[in-house]
Amino acid sequence: MAEEEVTREMQELKESVEAEARERGSSEKVSLTALVKTPTVRRALVAGVGLQVFQQLVGINTVMYYSPSIVQLAGFASNQTALALSLVTSGLNALGSIVSIYFIDRTGRRKLLVISLVGVIASLALLSAVFHQTTTHSPAVGSADTRHFDGSLTCPDYRTSSSGWDCTRCLKASSTECGFCASGAGSKLLPGACLLSNATVRDACHGEGRLWYTRGCPSRYGWLAMVGLALYIAFFSPGMGTVPWIVNSEIYPLRHRGVCGGVAATANWVSNLVVAQSFLTLTGAIGPAWTFLIFGCLSVAALAFVLVCVPETKGLPIEEVEKMLEKREVRLKFWAPRGRGSKNDGV
Repeated sequence: MAEEEVTREMQELKESVEAEARERGSSEKVSLTALVKTPTVRRALVAGVGLQVFQQLVGINTVMYYSPSIVQLAGFASNQTALALSLVTSGLNALGSIVSIYFIDRTGRRKLLVISLVGVIASLALLSAVFHQTTTHSPAVGSADTRHFDGSLTCPDYRTSSSGWDCTRCLKASSTECGFCASGAGSKLLPGACLLSNATVRDACHGEGRLWYTRGCPSRYGWLAMVGLALYIAFFSPGMGTVPWIVNSEIYPLRHRGVCGGVAATANWVSNLVVAQSFLTLTGAIGPAWTFLIFGCLSVAALAFVLVCVPETKGLPIEEVEKMLEKREVRLKFWAPRGRGSKNDGV
């Protein structure tokens, strides 16, 4: 029995090598339209391109590009502190990529993607909740604190109508850019001053030993936002950070792998551009809480996409992957009991 199994696998290996040699020897030009019309390649492109697009739509590069700004939105006033804390995300991203090397062939591609996305969804939900608390429970603007400074430094919008103002409303002043000088009475959560945002006012605020805020407001939940960011990176990096690239290297027929891989990479970078360019606009228009909630909803869509459209390619030759795509097999119960063969694992 063992001898027959070895003979069969040797024959499959021989056929695979011969097929690869034939594909490499082909000089036929590849048409993208023809690829899309081929069911097997089209389904592979849907899976590969979809993974690359969702990798960006869950918001990873907004965290990597704008982590200092996110830290300040969470209530950390110092630029130096924000920059230092943002380095944590880069370190966790590198560590997670190393972790994926260990787990990628032990858990399988889909399982790692699902675990990653579940963690990302939970982390984004936490971030959305924290930023909601930060913006809805920000310190009040005190008239006495504001009058403590020269009247010409008061935020014009606050001077016009000072009733019911808090830090969040101060930072969203429409007529001119304003900042919040936190209380100097021992707690940054006490009422502070709403002032014009410029270097002179900032220095005056710092001169009294106060903290100066222009992006986010003082909050007791700032550390919880950092936990959410750390969890987001820790879950994203080993799964959604690396697996889309691995799947794209395994899912396409040899003859079309270069073109299809290029299409998927282009989709990744275009999505990256859209998300990165829109992040600061979104946080300014609807606030960080709703922005992270949108990313959370997109992560739920990504999870559904992985369960329905992405095949498990762990340990499979390209011929087996093509057969799965031809049959259009979808199995939602992908977590096979230990001991079953990998060829039937989670497609």
